[in-house]
Amino acid sequence: MATSIKKIVGASLIGTTIEWYDFFLYGSAAALVFNKLFFPESDPLTGTLLAFLTYAVGFVARPLGGLVFGHFGDRVGRKTLLVVSLLLMGAATFLIGCLPTHAAIGAAAPLLLTVLRLVQGFALGGEWGGAVLIVSEHGDSARRGFWASWPQAGAPGGNLLATGVLAVLAAVQSESAFLSWGWRVPFLLSGVLVLIGLWIRLSISESPVFRQAPKEETPPIVTVLRHHRRDVLIAIGARLAENISFYLLTVFVITYAKAEKIDNSTVLNAVLIASAIHFLTIPVWGALSDRVGRRPIYLAGAAGIGVWIFAFFPLVGTGNFLAITLAVTVGLLFHGMMYGPQAAFFAELFATRSRYTGVSIGAQLSAIVAGALAPVIAVALLREYDSTIPISIYLGIAALLTLFAVYKARETQGRDLAERIHA
Repeated sequence: MATSIKKIVGASLIGTTIEWYDFFLYGSAAALVFNKLFFPESDPLTGTLLAFLTYAVGFVARPLGGLVFGHFGDRVGRKTLLVVSLLLMGAATFLIGCLPTHAAIGAAAPLLLTVLRLVQGFALGGEWGGAVLIVSEHGDSARRGFWASWPQAGAPGGNLLATGVLAVLAAVQSESAFLSWGWRVPFLLSGVLVLIGLWIRLSISESPVFRQAPKEETPPIVTVLRHHRRDVLIAIGARLAENISFYLLTVFVITYAKAEKIDNSTVLNAVLIASAIHFLTIPVWGALSDRVGRRPIYLAGAAGIGVWIFAFFPLVGTGNFLAITLAVTVGLLFHGMMYGPQAAFFAELFATRSRYTGVSIGAQLSAIVAGALAPVIAVALLREYDSTIPISIYLGIAALLTLFAVYKARETQGRDLAERIHA
């Protein structure tokens, strides 16, 4: 039975919000508490660096998740794999909230933390492609950019939820209480959120484009490597500035603020406000890409963030709440110009029976060198040079690479997703 596009969008948005909540919660906790609870024998900045390395491990598992989920998503269907990914992510996050710390079990604590982070990354690697495709393949070509951008809004939605929960706990608890048990609450809350997400996802129908596509004997990954190598490279390049900027703006900014002796609640509230604006504007950029094309909006976002990052850190360094909020908000608006059109743009690059694999592999391979390493590289550069200029140059170079990749791509706006692109 067919499901309305609004219900499909709602199910995808809620599911991706929950999965990103789980994933970003780890990043925020890595900056705030994991360095003390799981790596207590290190100095503060080194402890944070080690915590971010376990954070990066989640990204390493994402291409494997993208490959496995992509293969079965192209063979079995989008819906089933989306349910599995949500279950895996929710279970891993809930168990992180139950973990004993280094003080209780020693070196086993960071080891278990790393294993659960790997499960998170594996699940998210399969989630993103399925969520954006089930919307893209239900919607019409005229408004695909708008509809497909809503699952993208799950990223700031999840970050908004994670940061909001942490901000509330930081406001109502003492630091000792938060370190003792308060940090566990948002991880345990994931169990309830996953049950809600599962109930909604089980009620939607499979993608009509997938159901009608002729079956292929060739494994999806072989089809991608044979016919879509250029498209995978374009997706990887397009993700660089988008992915790096997001984690600098929302995760590393917390570490930088701590190094500058800025109060946790100040930066968390700034990220909270900026994420709310980001959430609301991503569909605007998606809709605009339906009118003027995917590439122009994407190119403008990459150019904008490459310049803005040089103003970002000086604004945050002032310690002024309004200046920090402005810095993060403008940065996320430029990010949204890339992230909003991205779902439709990537979906339109690949043929149906290899689309889940192609989209997932392209996006998740980039996540290793971009999102995974961004906070780690940023912390290392800050330690080495005691300056944010090298970090800004790092993102500026990524922006140039993204500009080149998107410039070399063909415009995909309005493409029929049932078309056998590689035939």
